[in-house]
Amino acid sequence: MSDEQDTMITPGLEALLEKVDSKFTLVSLAAKRSRQLISYDLGLGEGGGSEVPPQVTSTARKSLSMAFEEIQADKIGYERFDPEERARLEAEALAQAEADAAAAAAALEAVPDEE
Repeated sequence: MSDEQDTMITPGLEALLEKVDSKFTLVSLAAKRSRQLISYDLGLGEGGGSEVPPQVTSTARKSLSMAFEEIQADKIGYERFDPEERARLEAEALAQAEADAAAAAAALEAVPDEE
């Protein structure tokens, strides 16, 4: 008798949870990718969509099953970010853009008028 049980999810939940840090991350990642796959399928009749096509060869017909297979195959992943670090980086980028704009304005004022 086999030790494996038939499950609704292939690959199994345990194998998928090894690829992410939490069940919430798995659900969010699979749902987002599933929506992208659906969008890709819908866009094919319109000359191609902007979404990425399936990254694995699959016999699954459901987009969520394909998303799980892509997660298992390490074809898609996620990145965690620190909200404070992100805010700091955005503030630095804004300050740099403002400094660049001020420098450009000063350079324009320094150019003599030709008449």
